[in-house]
Amino acid sequence: MSLPFRSAATVDDEYASGRPLPHDVQDRWMRPYRPGPWRVGVAALALMLSAYLLFAALIMAAAKSVQGAGVLVVCAVVVIAATLRLLRMGVWLSGKGLRQVGYFGTVTVSWQQVTSVRTAQQPVRVLGLPRSVQGQALLISRRGSTLRPLMTDHNADFLGRAEAFDIAADAIEGWSLELR
Repeated sequence: MSLPFRSAATVDDEYASGRPLPHDVQDRWMRPYRPGPWRVGVAALALMLSAYLLFAALIMAAAKSVQGAGVLVVCAVVVIAATLRLLRMGVWLSGKGLRQVGYFGTVTVSWQQVTSVRTAQQPVRVLGLPRSVQGQALLISRRGSTLRPLMTDHNADFLGRAEAFDIAADAIEGWSLELR
């Protein structure tokens, strides 16, 4: 009776032809770290607000106030779209380059334009607010200019998670050394 899965020999033969392993595929944009608890918490609260708005729209529609229900549905859709953009923010990597996704804009830099990726001690903003403290930032230099700090140890992904910042910074520096 044959087993329902492939044997190790079959898998080795399949990738012996020079095809990349599934974990080696570098054509997809991927984030080298998990979103932090601050970002996920704010997103959860915003999605809960949108659920309340949709429930209120249902009640308004049942009360035959179609215009009010429509306004609430539009507000809920705007909150959901803003939340999805908030969760998409961060640093994304692929074989093509490095992408820094902000709330209102995205900057993509190909690996050929990158001259250096390094961490530095400097004043950084806490959770993106105007208050700044001394912290670490991951800086990328490209031909002709320097981008704003890619990540800091006080942003929504790494506040209180210094080890996670170090691991993510090392991963991005590794990709940079490998693909430049």
